[in-house]
Amino acid sequence: MAPVVSDSLGSRNCCAQSQPVDTSSLPPLGEELRKQNPYRGSEEAVKVGTSAYTQNCARCHGLEGISGGLAPDLRDYDLLPDTDQFFMEKTMKGVVRNGAVKMPPYQGIINQEAIWAIKTYLETRRESK
Repeated sequence: MAPVVSDSLGSRNCCAQSQPVDTSSLPPLGEELRKQNPYRGSEEAVKVGTSAYTQNCARCHGLEGISGGLAPDLRDYDLLPDTDQFFMEKTMKGVVRNGAVKMPPYQGIINQEAIWAIKTYLETRRESK
């Protein structure tokens, strides 16, 4: 069973109910996690990432990456290699604060191709901020 995620008010939501992401149109990355976004600038990755984000992330992080307050605004991440690693680590391992799961871990649920596609999509959203 997927972990239950609670917001700051203690309400339960279904962020942990991930939707499948079709990454077959992207070059496969293999098992070893990349440290930098290999899809940066790829139009196909933006398409895949847009769908993946809308299905798996928007409920908490807001439509088009614009946070409604429950979770961080993901458009704020810099386009630096260290930020790529931070983004991958948080997505794979999840976020726990004061014993509460704020974001479930997606390791083994969403592949790295989908995660990098989401990051690629979010990088396009920075321009709209």
